[in-house]
Amino acid sequence: MKKILIIGAGGVGQVVTHKCAQHPEIFGSITLASRTKSKCDAITADIKRRHNVDVATAAVDADNVRELVSLMNDVKPDLLIHVALPYQDLTIMDACLEAGVSYIDTANYEHPDEAKFCYAPQWEYDERFRKAGICALLGAGFDPGQTNVYTAYAKKHHFDVMETVDIIDCNAGDHGYPFATNFNPEINIREVSAKGRFYENGTWHETDPLSVKKVFDFPCGIGEKDMYLLYHEEMESLIKHYPEVKRMRFWMTFGQSYLTHLKVLENVGMTRIAPVMFQGREIVPLQFLKSLLPDPASLGERTKGKTCIGIWVVGKQNGIDKTYYLYNVCDHEESYRETGAQAISYTTGAPCALAAKLLLTGTWSGNGVFNMEQMDPDPFMNEIGDWGLKWVESFPAVKEF
Repeated sequence: MKKILIIGAGGVGQVVTHKCAQHPEIFGSITLASRTKSKCDAITADIKRRHNVDVATAAVDADNVRELVSLMNDVKPDLLIHVALPYQDLTIMDACLEAGVSYIDTANYEHPDEAKFCYAPQWEYDERFRKAGICALLGAGFDPGQTNVYTAYAKKHHFDVMETVDIIDCNAGDHGYPFATNFNPEINIREVSAKGRFYENGTWHETDPLSVKKVFDFPCGIGEKDMYLLYHEEMESLIKHYPEVKRMRFWMTFGQSYLTHLKVLENVGMTRIAPVMFQGREIVPLQFLKSLLPDPASLGERTKGKTCIGIWVVGKQNGIDKTYYLYNVCDHEESYRETGAQAISYTTGAPCALAAKLLLTGTWSGNGVFNMEQMDPDPFMNEIGDWGLKWVESFPAVKEF
């Protein structure tokens, strides 16, 4: 049995902690830490009620390397799971290096002053992690994370050559609010408001935000939804590790109410990340907006419907053209019944917890910095259904959706 330290007590941290607590044979000791200890205490009280498992809690400033190292020295974890903010990736990686503790996160580093997906700052840690004899596994959520494993699985079992890869993310849930985000509002709005990018024939192409739309007929009764081309971080690592791919795109669905509210907020400057003066002090408009919006962790009991996230791959196997669609459908209400969180948090937290298990048991291993597709996909795919995210594969007769 291993010790883990989880940093972050939002919706994803809630799911990760619940999932780890369900497997005491692997996670023998769990500590949940956050800047706000009361959030940790609320999560652990729920876990005690549901699973009769004790989880320790602590307060820590994830921007402070000294505090993080001190906490790791006290807890002596075999692994740190970082599910706080992507702004804190590098700080926590620095602390893990100093403490000699392996690391997992679910989102690539973002600088607070620049809305940009980029793995390069974390990839630069590879040599230091190798020399320290520890592992850093990046982007171990769903997208990124499970979609990376899906791509590795598709390549290993279904394709000699993958020509195009489309990552398709649909949230068909309804929380009843005119406008709210299903994960951290600041991160979500920065992501959606950024210019779109896709990869084709060796070049990245840029599009205006939300300017490219397709309609996709999602399975399991979800039906047709508008989805928009975005840039998302897993494309950066997947193109690096599968250079054969000629085109890669990422798509996400949005309802009209969300898009209308977002456009109005953009037009009045509320999505800006540069500080402005207000009553003699600097404020960041997007951070102020975040304080007004519903806490994503509070949406669980209100949200109904499903998510559907997967990959659509076109390529060749044994010289024959092939199309492959691999996906998961997750129900918001079922997620809430199990963990008290909605499916957006669930689909990020469950893969992260399983990835932690695979590292702690030695099923996945390595010293250095890795993305999920660099690990053998089979152990993950064999177990992820039992961890709550069953997958479905199909072989459409058409190439383009």
